[in-house]
Amino acid sequence: MSNFVVSARKYRPVRFDEVVGQQHVSQTLKNALLTDHLAHAFLFCGPRGVGKTTSARILAKVLNCLNRTADFEPCNQCDSCVSFDDNANVYIRELDAASNNSVDHIRSLNEQARIPLDKGKSRVFIVDEVHMLSQAAFNAFLKTLEEPPPNTIFILATTEKHKIIPTILSRCQVFDFKRIQPADIVLHLQDICQQEQIAAEEDALHIIAQKADGALRDALSIFDRIVSFTGNSITYDAVIENLNVLDYDYFFRAVDFVLTEDRAGMLLLFDEILQKGFDEDLFLNGLAAHVRDLLVCKDTATLQLLEVGERLRERYHQQAAISPPDLLLTILDVANDCDLGFRMARNKRLHVEMSLLRMVSIKRAFRNDAPTSPALASPSPAPALSAQNPEKKNPDATHTVAGTGAAGGQLATGGDDDHELEAPQVKKTTPPAPTVFQSINLQDMLAEIAQESASNAVVTQLPELSAASLQRAWENFLQKNEGSTLALHLQMAEAQLEGEEVVVNIGSQRVMASLREDSTLIQYLRETFGRPTLVMRLEVDETLRPAQAPVKRRLTAKDKYLRMREKNPAIDDLRKRFDLRPEE
Repeated sequence: MSNFVVSARKYRPVRFDEVVGQQHVSQTLKNALLTDHLAHAFLFCGPRGVGKTTSARILAKVLNCLNRTADFEPCNQCDSCVSFDDNANVYIRELDAASNNSVDHIRSLNEQARIPLDKGKSRVFIVDEVHMLSQAAFNAFLKTLEEPPPNTIFILATTEKHKIIPTILSRCQVFDFKRIQPADIVLHLQDICQQEQIAAEEDALHIIAQKADGALRDALSIFDRIVSFTGNSITYDAVIENLNVLDYDYFFRAVDFVLTEDRAGMLLLFDEILQKGFDEDLFLNGLAAHVRDLLVCKDTATLQLLEVGERLRERYHQQAAISPPDLLLTILDVANDCDLGFRMARNKRLHVEMSLLRMVSIKRAFRNDAPTSPALASPSPAPALSAQNPEKKNPDATHTVAGTGAAGGQLATGGDDDHELEAPQVKKTTPPAPTVFQSINLQDMLAEIAQESASNAVVTQLPELSAASLQRAWENFLQKNEGSTLALHLQMAEAQLEGEEVVVNIGSQRVMASLREDSTLIQYLRETFGRPTLVMRLEVDETLRPAQAPVKRRLTAKDKYLRMREKNPAIDDLRKRFDLRPEE
C-alpha cells in the first residue's frame, strides 16, 4: 500500500500564521498568551472544515512547547511538539464527544483532570463535536469546567453552537470561526500547486473554491480528486466535467438570447443542457446567479462581490455593459417565481421552459432598452428609382437587410442607364448569438432603436378613462360576476379616479386582503381601458362598513317573567299568591 497522504492532512497548519482565513482568532489567542490572560475554557464554533480543531491543537502545542517562538508559535521540534504529533503526549488529550458522550466518559475526564502535573506543564483537553454530549453528561461536566484544577485548559469545538446548553456557554470564552473566502482558498491551493509542481488554471481553482462553500478541508478533498483525474495539469474544462458543473458559457449564451429575443436559441440551449444530464433547477439557479453577477458589475462599489477569475471577469464586464439593469432585475424576478413553484410542478421541464420564454419575451419597456444584434435590425427603406426612369417601378424589388459586407444586401447597378436597380435575393437565416461585444457601440445602437420605434410607432386611440367611464365599467363588472364573493365585497365599495390610478375605498381590512389576492378586477379594468399599467390602490373607509346587527342576548328567568307580565298583568297576582320569586 502506498504512503499517500491526503492534502487535508499533509498541509494541515502547524502554526497560527498558517491557519487560513481565521486571523481574528489567531491574533486574539496570541495576545492572550502575550499578556498572560489566557482563559481556562474555550469554545470554538463555526462551519465544518474552517480550522477549529487545528487551532485547538496549535494552542495546546504552544502551551507545552519547550522552545516557543517570540511571537508565541510552537517550534514543532522539541520533545513535547514531536510527541504530540505522534499522539504520545500525556499532557494533551483529544476526545471525540460523538462516541464518548455518556456520563461515564465525562466522569473519567474529570478524574484525569485532577491528576497532579509536573512543574511548568499544562494539561489540555480538546473535546471535539461537544454538542453530541447528552444532557446528563453536560451537567456532570459543569463543575469541572467552571473551576478546573490549576494549569488545566478545556478547548471545546462544535459545528452546532445552538445545541450547547447556556450553562456551558457562560463558562467558556467563545470564538466564532467564519467561512473561508474563495479568494483565500484559491491562494492556498496555488501554494500547494507550487509545492507539488502542479500546473493549474486560476479559473479552475475558483470553481473548486466555490464548490467547497467556505470549507478549506472540502476544497482540499476536491483538489485531490481533480489531481487524480487530470494528473499534474488542472484545467477549467476538466474541473467542470469532473464536478458536474455547468460551464459559464451556457449562462452567457442564455443572456445573449434574452437580449436578442431568440426564443428558438434559448429552447435549444436548454435542451442541450438537459441532454448532458444536468437538472432543470441547476440551470435555473445558475442563470439567476449569473444575472446577479452581471448586476454586481454595474457598480464599481459592488465589483468586489464578483468571485471569478480575471478571464471571466472581462466577459462579465462586456455583457453587463449592454444589459439594462431593469431587464436583469426582471429576469431575476422571473427566475425566483419559477424556483418557488418548481417543486410543485409536475412537468418540470415545461415549467422551466415557460419561465425561459418569459425572459426572452420581456417587452422593451425600459428607457435603456436592450440592443439587438445587427442582423436583427429593421429593414431599410426600398431603394430609390433610377433618375432616367423615374416612372418605372420594379415589382421584384425587395428591402435589404441592414449589415456590412456581402451580407449587407448592397444593390448591384448595371452599366446602361436604361437598366433598373435590382435588389439581390436575401436568404433569411437565424442570426447567431453574439459572443464578442468589443465592436458594439451602445449609444449608436440605442439611437437606432429609438429611431426605429419612432418611425414604426402607430398612434392608437385609447378608450376614455374618466369617472363616468370608470363607473360604467364598475357596474358591468358587477353584472358579469353577480353572485360571486368578489361582487358581494365590491357592492359595499366605492371607486374613484385619481390621475392614472383607480382608488377603491372598502370597509374593512378583511375585504382588502381578499381583493389583494384576487386580480380579476384590475385585469378587467386594464383590458377595458387598454392600459396594461393601470394601478389600483386599496384604502379602508370605516364609513362603508355595513351596520352591525344587534347582538341577541340570552334571556334570564327574570327577563322572561317581566315580558310575560307585560302581556298579562294577572300573572303577577298568581306569583304573589304562591309566593314565587323568579330566579336572577
